[in-house]
Parts: sequence; structure tokens; C-alpha cells
Amino acid sequence: MSFAYDDSASSATRDISEVPAVELITTTAVHLMSAAAIKTGLADDPENQIDLDEARKLIIALAGLVTSASPEIGDQHARSLRDGLRSLQLAFREASSIPDAVGQGPGEKLTGPVN
Repeated sequence: MSFAYDDSASSATRDISEVPAVELITTTAVHLMSAAAIKTGLADDPENQIDLDEARKLIIALAGLVTSASPEIGDQHARSLRDGLRSLQLAFREASSIPDAVGQGPGEKLTGPVN
């Protein structure tokens, strides 16, 4: 049995192996933030893009990543990620027709209450 290797997949694997962990973590966080912002209604077409159930999931995932990675990525990176996360948590609260109680919003079990 022989296996054919795709050069582009092999190339991508080599490329990602050269990317520092801090860059991978921050890039992933930015993707989660962007998706959560759209789903929270902060994009160009909120009437068609808002989905608070999806936004909640994204914000919780972002909170987990930011909380667990912060000690590893340094204060400079962690501070801006925490600020972005907090902004999303507040935007979510504002977008909700029945806001969660303080401390019960998305990701607040990981970050503490946001108000």
C-alpha cells in the first residue's frame, strides 16, 4: 500500500510549524472575536447576521482561550484580547432582549462579572 502526499498540505504543515504559539493563539482569538461580533449584530447587516445563540458559543470559547492562554502569551497580548472579549460581552448584553444577570453572561464564569 502506498500513500500519495499532497505537496500543498505538506507545505502548509511545515509553514504552521514555524509560526510562534503567541501568533497562533492571537490569530485564533481574533477569528473568534470577528465571528462573535458579526453574530452579536456589530457588522454591516445586523438584521440578517445576528444570532445570539451562536454568539454565546463563540464568546464562551473565546473566554476559555483568553483565560487559559493569558499567562502564557504575556500581558501586552493578553490585555488587548481581554479588552476585546469584554467589549463583546457587553455588546451581547445590549443586544439581548432579556439580558443575562451580571455574572451569568457568555464567558462570565471564566472571566468574572462584566458590567
